[in-house]
Amino acid sequence: MSPRNVRPSRMRSTVRSSTTRRRFLLGSATALSSVLLSNCTRNLRGTDPTADPTDADPSPAPAAGDPGTLHIYTWSSYVDDEALRAFEAQTGIRPIVDIYDSNEAMLARMQAGGGTAYSIIYPSDYMVVEMIEMEMLTELDRSRLNGLDELKSQWQNPVYDPNNTHSVPYAWGTTGLIYDPEVLGEEVTEWDYLWQNRDRLNRQITLLNDVRETKGAALKYLGYSYNSTDPEEIEAAFAALMELRPAVANFLSDGWQDQLAGEDLLVSMAYSVDALTLMDEYPNLVYVIPEEGSSVWTDTMVIPTTAPNVDAAYEWINFMMDSDNSASLVERLKFSTPLESAFDKLPDELRSDTDLFPPDEILARCEGIAPIPEDALALYDRYWTQLTS
Repeated sequence: MSPRNVRPSRMRSTVRSSTTRRRFLLGSATALSSVLLSNCTRNLRGTDPTADPTDADPSPAPAAGDPGTLHIYTWSSYVDDEALRAFEAQTGIRPIVDIYDSNEAMLARMQAGGGTAYSIIYPSDYMVVEMIEMEMLTELDRSRLNGLDELKSQWQNPVYDPNNTHSVPYAWGTTGLIYDPEVLGEEVTEWDYLWQNRDRLNRQITLLNDVRETKGAALKYLGYSYNSTDPEEIEAAFAALMELRPAVANFLSDGWQDQLAGEDLLVSMAYSVDALTLMDEYPNLVYVIPEEGSSVWTDTMVIPTTAPNVDAAYEWINFMMDSDNSASLVERLKFSTPLESAFDKLPDELRSDTDLFPPDEILARCEGIAPIPEDALALYDRYWTQLTS
């Protein structure tokens, strides 16, 4: 959220950075038909993927309330210099972008005082739910927004934010595996491949640094739901991951790209947006959604209740909801748009790209990451600590 190896050069619309990356997702298997869903990331130049979110400077950037500037907090995969320049040229407002790579890092910074700096942030669907409950998000004035009626039907009334009351869906994608079939010497189609070949893959795979995603993959491998709350199933997924642990070089949501491209890794678990961006640079790579199923996610645009420049925030959302602007960003950054009018303007090559826009039969096997009860979450976290220690 990520995501992909975009390394745009700095421009006078400052792109600053913080933390290490990732996102969770909201939705359930039953909700998938009504919203195909959630998050992503990649490294903009200057992003430190090893930084501790608790060490990030929570103080606002200078002049955060200046009506001529707009402070944005987002995944690195969702903006580039071309979009920033175009927005400033159209509106006269200077966008200043900070990058995060996990919903949790973003929330921590917002709660630590950094929230007074930002007028736009990009939480994933499940985080929208949490932030609404914490009364951190502004209820949107729909009369000031353009393009909501151009969203695909799945995002007109999403389960994580009915009627898009507090958020505007921006991007969606999937989670899967990326590898070079020539280097690996065979095709990967299932999560099961990792376990069946764990000796051969010794220290040559990376899994996401995300408890719900990585535990979800193990649950799917075992035939369970990504969102299981059954203690026995959660324990079985932990045991499976401990069995796989010797093959895992690291748990990374970002930073695996160069290692995979350089053949220091054989397989990486990745968000589609990150994988597809890297595949633009290295067309020998292949991205696959495992046959057992995986996750789908949605990332959104919201205005925090502490936003210093609400007017500029609406300008930004409308700029991003313009179908021409959205289609151009999809072409450059390779995320899946929920905007029907933007999808229609994409070249046939992209609209037919099943990695970018998976067919319904594949999505039917996937789930969004749903909120789970505190007792189950505590169990996830306890096993995760043991796994990653």
